[in-house]
Amino acid sequence: MAYKSLRDFIAKLEKAGELVRVTEPVSTVLEMTEIQRRLLATGGPAVLFENVIRADGEPSNMPCLVNLFGTVKRVAMGVTLDGVERTTAGELREVGELLAFLRAPEPPRGIKDAMEMLPLAKTVMSMRPATVKKAPVQEIVLKGDDIDLTKLPIQTCWPGEPAPLITWPLVVTKGPSDDREDNYNLGIYRMQVLGKNRTIMRWLAHRGGAQHHQRWKKAGKREPLPACAVIGAIPAPSWRP
Repeated sequence: MAYKSLRDFIAKLEKAGELVRVTEPVSTVLEMTEIQRRLLATGGPAVLFENVIRADGEPSNMPCLVNLFGTVKRVAMGVTLDGVERTTAGELREVGELLAFLRAPEPPRGIKDAMEMLPLAKTVMSMRPATVKKAPVQEIVLKGDDIDLTKLPIQTCWPGEPAPLITWPLVVTKGPSDDREDNYNLGIYRMQVLGKNRTIMRWLAHRGGAQHHQRWKKAGKREPLPACAVIGAIPAPSWRP
């Protein structure tokens, strides 16, 4: 991957003039979303709010990155499956065609086809996940009463909403059968915060995560469905067509 972390991508965007930093205080309640709405309508840059005011009126100790995928150019810059930077809609379409091929690949029809597929095989191998013993995401671990979602800079997006929304979590779920090809799923399902350690999540019945949950219950599992919500990942897995 061209980017080892979201910080790498932020640095790339800032260097390219595709990101600005806002040091003025901005509230997560309606104000931040209204700024994003205007930026999206005008093709504006990604924004890193460095002085976030939470719903309780207190400053957050975390910045908030918004409008990351607000233009085709930024989406293309983020999708670097083979280490090649892309900046146009045409190049982004090529990535989509590659992903479609990988989902239902055609076998080579001869030696020439096999040789032409070697670069593709290299790309596929570079996409394999790696298992590590230590990771930055594990540097700070909060459990039990220490968990407090209200400390995160989560936005209340629209007037009249009952609670703030985590708008772009990558929700990873694991089904009950290890021998199935679709036993792992990554989906983007909005999560509404109900309290310090509770959210509700919207997933439609035909989506992968919901199907995992259905199969989990059907298998008679007593323990909770294995699931993880990832926020702040590198851009490529955070984007979907």
